[in-house]
Amino acid sequence: MTAELVRGQNRPLSQVRLEIRISCAVPVLAGATLADENGTVRGPQRVAHPGAPALPGVEVPRQAAAEHRLAVDLSAVPEAVHRVGVFLALPTGTTGPLRFGAVPAPLTTVHGPDGTEIARYTVTGLDSEAAVVALELYRRQGAWKIRAMGQGYADGLPALLADQGLPEADTLAAVIQGTTNPAPTAAYDHDTRRAHDTGRDPYDTPAPADVPPGGPIDYSHPRRPRHTAPPTPAASPAADGQPAPPVAGDAVGWSTEERLYNQVWGMFEDLTRTTAAYRSAVDFADTRLEKELDQALADPRARLGDGNTAAREAARARRDQLAEQARAALDRDLAQLTAESEVVEPALPPAYARWDSPAWHGYRTPTEPPMALRLGDLHLPESLPLRIPLLVRLPLVHGLWIDSGATTMPEGSFADQAALRQAAMETAVALAARLLAVHPAGEFAVRVIDPAGAGTRALRPLTGAGVLASPPATGAAGVTEMLERLTRRVDLVQMAVRGGAAGSLPDGVDTARQLLVVNGFPHGFDDRAITRLRYLADEGPAVGVHLLLVADRADAAAYGPLLDPLWRSLMRLTPVPDEHFADPWVGHAWTYEPALVPVGSRVVEQVLDEVVTALIKRK
Repeated sequence: MTAELVRGQNRPLSQVRLEIRISCAVPVLAGATLADENGTVRGPQRVAHPGAPALPGVEVPRQAAAEHRLAVDLSAVPEAVHRVGVFLALPTGTTGPLRFGAVPAPLTTVHGPDGTEIARYTVTGLDSEAAVVALELYRRQGAWKIRAMGQGYADGLPALLADQGLPEADTLAAVIQGTTNPAPTAAYDHDTRRAHDTGRDPYDTPAPADVPPGGPIDYSHPRRPRHTAPPTPAASPAADGQPAPPVAGDAVGWSTEERLYNQVWGMFEDLTRTTAAYRSAVDFADTRLEKELDQALADPRARLGDGNTAAREAARARRDQLAEQARAALDRDLAQLTAESEVVEPALPPAYARWDSPAWHGYRTPTEPPMALRLGDLHLPESLPLRIPLLVRLPLVHGLWIDSGATTMPEGSFADQAALRQAAMETAVALAARLLAVHPAGEFAVRVIDPAGAGTRALRPLTGAGVLASPPATGAAGVTEMLERLTRRVDLVQMAVRGGAAGSLPDGVDTARQLLVVNGFPHGFDDRAITRLRYLADEGPAVGVHLLLVADRADAAAYGPLLDPLWRSLMRLTPVPDEHFADPWVGHAWTYEPALVPVGSRVVEQVLDEVVTALIKRK
């Protein structure tokens, strides 16, 4: 049975030898990119295009044409390849259209070796794009899947190749466009066409098994440093075509921590795209229903009577059927992701784990800093109760801002704004405690500015344990002194690094990474103090000084646009669930939930006691 895919939707592949057929109203160039576990194309030798049509496991046409056939053998692609992207590009230097929005949507179909159609995807929604990644074949938990991408690029083929990390993308794009030679018929070269006409496999490799070997796919953060990691053991697909049982750490990485990090980001992307597919399908069903109802009302003779009523009911039934099919596909994917989450969540190390996780039982101060930190959880309305951990890489590239003036509060959660501000400070304390706990003793310090002393109660876990690097700074004088101390540290470390003398800093300069928690900003700050705070936000992260601001932006409205760069430089968090996070793939509005300590739990106090013990032993 053919699967009709919409953008973002994926489908498991039970076969590894495929033929991808492309139909477009105008001649287009077709090609394929072979990417590694990080989604990076490691050079022009990993791009199949008309000038170099044959790569291991992939063969593409030699000409621009309106009809294409691409041959794919997933068992023959190199072991380092985890994604095969099929792209289309409009030829330049011709009299044809310059953007896909000017032509009917291209149609892509995927066929098995016997010609049976497995899936099809109409690449809709294109406008000014001149190149598009239509389909992606990717490995997930040891098995191959296909995803409808539809990722377009208005800047054409150079932008498409550059987005996949290809060096000198402009040069290769020019080479590909230079091979343009539109053909009036389908675009396979003569030898490949003859092979298909006679039923012969165009590859010289023997017929593969139904399920390919290979490692699982790794979806990494777009800004994650890219490198070649050692292979991880392949997961064996289950029998009867069922997906393989989920395994914690089933992703590429140098360590278990890195593999879990990559796996969480893989779950994040999968949930993003499967939700996009569901929403797109429902939108399509609703749009078709509107058109059918309009057509039924357009004929004056049919507006009355049983025939018109029957037509409207039939249109609504078709809409409901499409929506039910989309929901069934979403539920199938959610079941797989939920099963994976149930395996992954208990395996997460303390830096990634919830405060109620068994990972904190028997906690001991680590000997190495963590790779990333959990800031909370994300979820979408279609996928409740599934939560995806929000992991950010360390050290923090940007400071954090906990918005104590959030307006989207669950009904009855807080009696007044003062309670919300208290919750914001408690969220900041939980984050500070986590940062202290997951770093080696003495390698991370927390300082606090609390001009009015409003955060005294929330700060008790930190002050009571004695883990603060210095007492909280209060009053205008305390604010000035603290900012001067940290500004001096940033200046000295910057000069030492630039002069190549990072190991010869003056005595008294704390070389540990610092977290500055500021409560109630901008109260207690004069113009000079604000300038210094902005300086720390901009220059501090590069030399180990990080900012955690607890503030209501409305309190700083008097400064106008002066503070806009500060707010934009910080990652906004909230002390209550709030729908304000956007994913990097589709841009869904995700609901963020802070990583809070369970009510009545003493886990933070117990963890901080261990931190203090480790500090005493270190001295």
